[in-house]
Amino acid sequence: MTTRPRLRALFAAASAAAFISACGGGGGSSSPPPTAPPPSTAATPQLKMTVTATTDFPGTFGSVGAYEQVSGTISGELDPKDSKNAIIQDLELAPVNARGMVEYSADFTMLKPKDMGKANGVLRYDAPNRGNILTMPNLAANPSDAEFFERGYVWMFSAWQGDVPKSSPQRLTATVPVARNKDGSSITGPYATELLASAATPSIALPGGVFNGTMIPYAPADLDNTRPGYLLTQRVNETDPRVAIAPSDWKFAACDAAANPFPGTADPTRVCLKGGFQPNRLYELQYVAKDPKVMGVGLAALRDTVSFFRGAAADAAGTPNPLAGKIKFAIGQGTSQSGNAMKTFLHLGFNQRLDGGKVFDGVYAHVAARQTNINTRFAVPGGGGGLRTDHRAFGQTAPRGLSADYVDSVSGRQGGVMKRCEATATCPKFFLGLSGTEFWQLQGSPVLTDAFGFSDLTQPANARIYYYASSQHSTGTGGLAAGIGFNPAATVYPAGSMVDTADTFRALFVNLEAWVTQDVPPPASQVPKVADGTLVPPSQLVFPTIAGLSWTPAGGSPTAIPAFSYLARYNGFPLLDYGPQYRPEDESGVPTLVPPSYAGRDYAILVPQVDASTGLTKAGIRAVDVQAPLGTNLEFNYVATPGIVDLVNLSGAFLPFHKTETARIAAGDTRPSLESLYTDQAGYVAAVTTAANSLVSQRFLLQRDADRRVQRAQANPVLP
Repeated sequence: MTTRPRLRALFAAASAAAFISACGGGGGSSSPPPTAPPPSTAATPQLKMTVTATTDFPGTFGSVGAYEQVSGTISGELDPKDSKNAIIQDLELAPVNARGMVEYSADFTMLKPKDMGKANGVLRYDAPNRGNILTMPNLAANPSDAEFFERGYVWMFSAWQGDVPKSSPQRLTATVPVARNKDGSSITGPYATELLASAATPSIALPGGVFNGTMIPYAPADLDNTRPGYLLTQRVNETDPRVAIAPSDWKFAACDAAANPFPGTADPTRVCLKGGFQPNRLYELQYVAKDPKVMGVGLAALRDTVSFFRGAAADAAGTPNPLAGKIKFAIGQGTSQSGNAMKTFLHLGFNQRLDGGKVFDGVYAHVAARQTNINTRFAVPGGGGGLRTDHRAFGQTAPRGLSADYVDSVSGRQGGVMKRCEATATCPKFFLGLSGTEFWQLQGSPVLTDAFGFSDLTQPANARIYYYASSQHSTGTGGLAAGIGFNPAATVYPAGSMVDTADTFRALFVNLEAWVTQDVPPPASQVPKVADGTLVPPSQLVFPTIAGLSWTPAGGSPTAIPAFSYLARYNGFPLLDYGPQYRPEDESGVPTLVPPSYAGRDYAILVPQVDASTGLTKAGIRAVDVQAPLGTNLEFNYVATPGIVDLVNLSGAFLPFHKTETARIAAGDTRPSLESLYTDQAGYVAAVTTAANSLVSQRFLLQRDADRRVQRAQANPVLP
């Protein structure tokens, strides 16, 4: 009675070890020679690759030559009994196939040299953001991205988020299982979301939210909104009292202002409101949802997909791996939400392959202050955060500190992002990039200080943090007026930034590659600090007087810009309680208090100090547009709508310098004029050249980008 189970266990262990070896075993940084896939057995998680398209990628790139784009789908399995999958919420409630495995699928696409003998051995993985490939190279718009092709990278994108709809062929989607009770019935639980209308509308689609609105929603357990747990409220600002809307005045339904008015036609994916939803109102919907996706499977899918491409000879069906034997190192990157996901991937232990080695040798989390909510029941990976909207959104409870021994004195919890990888010796070399938006809107400073904001943290030896001075969440125009927009009805100041963080990112990625592949130390972290007064409470910022300005779009008429008034608005960071079944230290578990309750304590939020003469920040990587500025690049902007207390979502503001001293003095603006800074156009070009050369010497700018910035300055006169 005991011999047969023991033999089965031994056979399962041997089969699993064979599969692990096929997916890049070895435990070191580089991958071993590829091996043939093991025989399929009931105990072996299988992974199969289907290539659906192979097309030429335009251009040829130095000695590497031509590239091609390979697209397809990974179909894989997870062993729910494997300890490396144990952290996945509700995995034990996912359906299994005849082999006892949980199934998933994920779209992928990659750019690879046609001649893989010319590849440099680096697999660069870029995580999609809500299924969107933010970093798909567009060499016409960003010619310097040719750097990565000329270096011989393989550039891969694969899906990890299980609630992304296939709304376009380019969007990468993943299919993950739905958890069910042991008897097969639907699991239900509390859920909350915000509904916002940009214009008056009879109904709004679920799931709602500024960031999450295009995802696949969780269906209500019942369309009867009079049942317990169902509530729709409205208010104007986050701190206003919530005013309940009678259940008789709203329904889960589709409706319109013509043939199908309220109460409309029953629909679990929409909410219809009597009288319609109004703009500038913040509606909060609570309901009992059903059928939670096991979202954490997406992180395991990413782990096994990258492990396959970097180390296996072929998939379980014998289909050859197009990268077989050519990948020595893998570097993962995510931007914004997907950068948060890469931090969560690391924090929850998924950088350990099934064989114990590293998935990624390096990770770059770009403009990524928080973590991603992917491992709770009814997870919301696409959520964000803000002063007015998504203020209590998921993604705020996991640790900000990187060190394994990080202590969170506000919550009383211990352990940072790298606690698990340090325990398994699988920590990658890690870059974190922060724009100014991360400090003002996305609660960025706690990664740099203790929870109370009293002192600077010592960062792990394998990590660097780079703050892009005077920047916004997305890259700026690089010294060009085109791309700065001003609609006084929407924003108080012209929206956008001239600070080009894409150039900085490109140079830093090359530094990360050198650290990973050659052990060349990168530049030291560049961050504002409490100790030297460059990281301070928002109330301590002192801006110059900025007045008498106007903005003239190309071909348009000038529009007056209001005199700058600093309001010290920022998104605070409250300690939230989602109930006893929720594990806040891992952003995991089952939230039972939704929306969460406020625990009565807050983390300190600090922001970069500015230069009182220019309004530009003092610390960080000071790009060309900060060292040779044409104006003040604010890291925030204010919503212009009367009565709305909010920051413009993820946006900065640009306030140009006056051109002449005469104009500056007449306006009462205390900042320098362009004339006083540069004298003439030649002086401006000289300042740009000096800044660019300095950044190249510091390894914060590639020479090709320095040359391009100087050429741009020469071609776009700002002074006679």
